[in-house]
Amino acid sequence: MTDTAPPASHTPPAISQFEFVALMAMLFAIIAFSIDAMLPAVPSIAQQLSPDAPNRALLIVTSFVLGMGVGTLFTGPLSDAFGRKRVILGGALLYCLGAFLASVAGSLELVLAARVIQGLGAAGPRVIALAVVRDLYEGRRMARIMSLIFMVFALIPAVAPALGQVIIWGTGWRGIFGAFILFAVIAMAWMSLRLPETLPPARRRTFSIAKLWAGLVEVLSNRVVRISVLVQGVCLAMLFSVLSGTQPIFDKTYGAGETFPLWFAVIALLAASASVVNATLVERMGMRFMVTATLVGQILISAAALSLWNMVELSPAISFAVFLFWTLSIFFQAGLTLGNINAIALEPMGHIAGMASSVLGALSTVLAVAIAAPVSQAFDGTATPIALGTLVCAITGVLLMRLLGDRA
Repeated sequence: MTDTAPPASHTPPAISQFEFVALMAMLFAIIAFSIDAMLPAVPSIAQQLSPDAPNRALLIVTSFVLGMGVGTLFTGPLSDAFGRKRVILGGALLYCLGAFLASVAGSLELVLAARVIQGLGAAGPRVIALAVVRDLYEGRRMARIMSLIFMVFALIPAVAPALGQVIIWGTGWRGIFGAFILFAVIAMAWMSLRLPETLPPARRRTFSIAKLWAGLVEVLSNRVVRISVLVQGVCLAMLFSVLSGTQPIFDKTYGAGETFPLWFAVIALLAASASVVNATLVERMGMRFMVTATLVGQILISAAALSLWNMVELSPAISFAVFLFWTLSIFFQAGLTLGNINAIALEPMGHIAGMASSVLGALSTVLAVAIAAPVSQAFDGTATPIALGTLVCAITGVLLMRLLGDRA
């Protein structure tokens, strides 16, 4: 990793590939840090701002994701018109504003509204970092760079809850939002000083609502894309439901709240291997088969977990072990499904891949929030409501995949 990324302009000079990978991983990590570092704060937020309805504090995750989903629709086209760095910086400013408002909010409703704003801003780094990689690399070299980026990025979900817990011990839950601002400022300063603008003015396209609407209509007129949006929505809903509810289950159901960051780190690191499994099998098995088989496996695992929890007298240790395995399966299935669903959706959309990617990401994320929010609110002190919600989502996903057939 000593070669340099080809510069998109003559100034500033190109950075090394090693530094580029680290910077892009940091931009992607803004999302994971913003979600996972908040998980240990849920009990404190519930106790202080929503003591009579503690489940409402679980919306701290889905509110952020909702803002990110809506922002995803616009950030890609905006960066095509105004340049990558300008839109990333604008999004980061909005992200920091949302974090600041959340840190001083006096009610849960205001915290959730601020988290939506924070999510809108975070959509910039999430979407445009991928466009930056595509501006500089293509083909197999791009695939290699993305693999290196995600290898670095995979470490963030493993350490974020532990870091969030340390911040809570030192400053209280409001201090986490200060950490978000600091993380974003460091990332933006690094990008501003070291990364050239990768989309020169000659390659930019005019932004207009009319063009955005026309692209939206064209994308959604394709049957494969429509079904892919629904499948990705239910797959994301399973992941967001678990992210929202996992800390209370560790704490209230199993009395393992203090060790939650450690268990989450182990689960995140093990789940990261899903990308290796997918890369090994997908060319031989096909994308549709991989998604369908994974969802069928999720049906079996969730149904088995529900049966064990509700029909068998399990010791607390065995019940906890079943929960850990089931949670790992949810994270693992995300690694085996989401990338493949994106690839399936973009197959017929090569001529407007950027727009199609934005539409897919925005609509599937909003759909996932609409499913995950009520699932998380059904928490009753056990893992059953969330596991039941994931079981219904997995069954729905398999039925939808049957509509796509087995072409690839």
